Amino acid sequence: MAVLHLTPADFDKTLETDLPILVDFWAPWCGPCKNLGPELEKAEAELAGKAIIAKVDVNEDENKPLAQKFKVMSIPNMVIFKNGKEVDRAVGYMDKAKLVELINKHI
Repeated sequence: MAVLHLTPADFDKTLETDLPILVDFWAPWCGPCKNLGPELEKAEAELAGKAIIAKVDVNEDENKPLAQKFKVMSIPNMVIFKNGKEVDRAVGYMDKAKLVELINKHI
């Protein structure tokens, strides 16, 4: 499975799982967000079957309500959900090892 790209249309449905889900709120103009992308891909490959990694582009008008709902004030902003509820959050660039460590706390 690859990193998912979510919109409001599929966001809630995606959260309906027992697996932890890391959602990266990002924008294409954000330098740290661009650097985080490959690290998310590596973390997803390592955690395949144990967790889901997804992204929400806050630059897209349709996604702005999601950013507001989850009070995303700065990016990259990673929110971890388990059983549909927010359980953790981290802001700023993280390498693959830190991402895996963050997610593993909720597996």
